[in-house]
Amino acid sequence: MSLPTKITDLIVKDIRFPTSLEKDGSDAMHTAPDYSCAYVILKTDSKLQGNGNTFLNGRGTQIVCCAIEAFRKLVVGQKLADIFGNFGKYWQSLCSEDQIRWLGPEKGVTHLATAAIINALWDLWAKMEEKPLWKLLVDMEPEELVSVIDFRYMDDALTKAEAIELLKSRKAGKAEREAELKSKGFPAYTTSCGWLFYPDDKIRKLASEAISKGMERFKMKVGADVEDDIRRAKIFRETIGYDRLWMVDANQKWEVQESIDWMKKLAPYKPLWIEEPTNPDDVMGHAAIAEGLKSTGIAVATGEHCHNRVMFKQFLKANAMQYCQIDACRLGGVNECLAVILMAAKYNIPVCPHAGGVGLCELVQHLSIFDFISAGCSLENRMIEFADHLHEHMEAPVAIKNGNYVVPTVPGYLVGIKEGTIKQFEYPCGSEWQRMFADGTFEPDV
Repeated sequence: MSLPTKITDLIVKDIRFPTSLEKDGSDAMHTAPDYSCAYVILKTDSKLQGNGNTFLNGRGTQIVCCAIEAFRKLVVGQKLADIFGNFGKYWQSLCSEDQIRWLGPEKGVTHLATAAIINALWDLWAKMEEKPLWKLLVDMEPEELVSVIDFRYMDDALTKAEAIELLKSRKAGKAEREAELKSKGFPAYTTSCGWLFYPDDKIRKLASEAISKGMERFKMKVGADVEDDIRRAKIFRETIGYDRLWMVDANQKWEVQESIDWMKKLAPYKPLWIEEPTNPDDVMGHAAIAEGLKSTGIAVATGEHCHNRVMFKQFLKANAMQYCQIDACRLGGVNECLAVILMAAKYNIPVCPHAGGVGLCELVQHLSIFDFISAGCSLENRMIEFADHLHEHMEAPVAIKNGNYVVPTVPGYLVGIKEGTIKQFEYPCGSEWQRMFADGTFEPDV
């Protein structure tokens, strides 16, 4: 197959799944989510194409699809040699386009749109090199890897020179770390047992099944009612015991002092962390919660709604997170995720990515593998979230074995969503949505 030289078209699909019907994905702030994605296909002048996405939660998907279309003239017609030859500059050109930048900058809808495009470009590059994305990154020399990162606004936390030196200092043992992951896999934790509105018997059943498959790490959603959280925490610990890790996630529900008081009531059940206890932009609030819970041994984890590297810089410098939860689509794609991974490495904070949404598990596994092999030194306290739904729609779905992510071998990043899935679940014209509109299960968006 001849290699592509330029991008000839950008196609955007609004893909949604009716996960609200079974309360999959439900939490204290999102009680009836329909897991969705804005799916990007980059056509080229060869048969190879790049596929990327950004995870969403239902009706807002159409807004992000419109934002992706607004970037069209910055993407279609571009020569791949120009993009990949200076990827840091190209990334900056998307984030700094005069008129679109005004809507952010580098946050919200425009950054979600940027991520979908950037993820598709990395998918294409990895396919051109016939490598899975993690391997493409791991094989880069430090100077080349660092060149894809935009260091604006973060050099008071990590300079380009420091990033290069950090990667060089971690070169020893890279081959051994890569072999270790290929042999054992990357630690996963599951959220599939702990959605907020699952009935008790479903929690017990799913947790027991996960244990039988080798899962050792679990997370439960909290935040609606403290007495109910205590009751459900007891169910979890009765089912999984105290020798397995257990975390809780409030999805931004609480005030600062409320977070501390609530978690002290859950402390007897030994949660490793409280995730997103309060507003995701409140750096000082998270720092206060971390300090207030220090005596309990409960750490603070956050980051899935941190919209750019500047926010992560503040959280890291303020000691406001003990676990760094990057999101492959909330940040501006791989380039910015690499920036945060290297910052976290400097501050010795483990990266435990947010996943579980449409395509997120498929994406973040590559980032964590890179983090461990090229930037990290130990798997201690490192793990990737896993939710066991919607993977059947992916061309190269994640695989979990004995509670660990199996290292992917298929060239690419997202690789692709199945054509049959697009025909069924593209909104609103997909066959499944048309069926559900007809039988009254859903009403179309107005």
